[in-house]
Amino acid sequence: MSASANEIELSSPPDDSISALAFAPTADNQLLVASWDGELRLYDIASNSLKSHFSHKAAVLGCSWGNDNKTAYSGGLDSWVRAFDLESETTNVLGAHTSTISSIIYHSSTNTVYTGSWDQTVRAWDPRTPSSNPPAFAQPERVYAIDAADNTLVVAMAGRLVNIYDLRMMKESANSGYAMSSVEGRIAVEYFDPSPKSQDKKYAFKCHRQAVDGVDLVWPVNSLAFHPKYNTFASAGSDGTVSLWDHTAKKRLKQYPKYQSAVNAIAFTKTSGDKLAIGVSYSWDEGEEGLKREVTANGGRVIQVRVRTVGDECKPRGAK
Repeated sequence: MSASANEIELSSPPDDSISALAFAPTADNQLLVASWDGELRLYDIASNSLKSHFSHKAAVLGCSWGNDNKTAYSGGLDSWVRAFDLESETTNVLGAHTSTISSIIYHSSTNTVYTGSWDQTVRAWDPRTPSSNPPAFAQPERVYAIDAADNTLVVAMAGRLVNIYDLRMMKESANSGYAMSSVEGRIAVEYFDPSPKSQDKKYAFKCHRQAVDGVDLVWPVNSLAFHPKYNTFASAGSDGTVSLWDHTAKKRLKQYPKYQSAVNAIAFTKTSGDKLAIGVSYSWDEGEEGLKREVTANGGRVIQVRVRTVGDECKPRGAK
């Protein structure tokens, strides 16, 4: 798929599959890209250029910005939590888990970096001080993803387990709700309030599926991203598509044209939500055979970081 008037492909892409994307808090032209080649890259969208990159000992699975456009954090297979000064291009190790870090976020209200790991813990790091023993919160299973909104932290784990915390006290919380995707081609919209009125709102739906010769092919849903203004969300799947959803109306708003490989990560700009970053790369759902087919079809591996300008298609149904 070639670049179009409303979408560009960034130059100097990663050398291996893309794992995470993150736009800067207040600079919509600054994009972090984490990848399996052990690099964290910083791109300038406006000039379509690679500004800097930071090497790791193993694959980088998660990345996040700090409270400004000058600091970033990462975690991955080597289990280290790293902080980066993007202006001086220096690195500081905050500490480590005992196994892979699958997800990392920065929470501005508490000035804390939170990490989720396959060692079955969520840890809280003070970015000002490296620590060998930060606060750790035991989980019943391996942590696959964490995310926060306001003062609520959602922890998604193996076995379809989910824990919810109030970050002000790090105890279980009962905030409004969340969306969660799965490898089974489903998205669930859940609400924490146990009242019948709230529970009647929750639902799950099938997506990122293809009917081929009468057979329903089911693809993993790899990433979800909420629009910062409209509260709609985008989903990305191994079928190579990105869709927009109005979870209140329970409707799909739009599906963008299919890409040449799986879409592993997506992210909206933080301020206006007028751009959507899309990480296109093979996700190994079909092993070596799937990679061979991709290489044959495209004359090589497809690894792309694309940025699409979005607009009214992100608005909820009925919104003006």
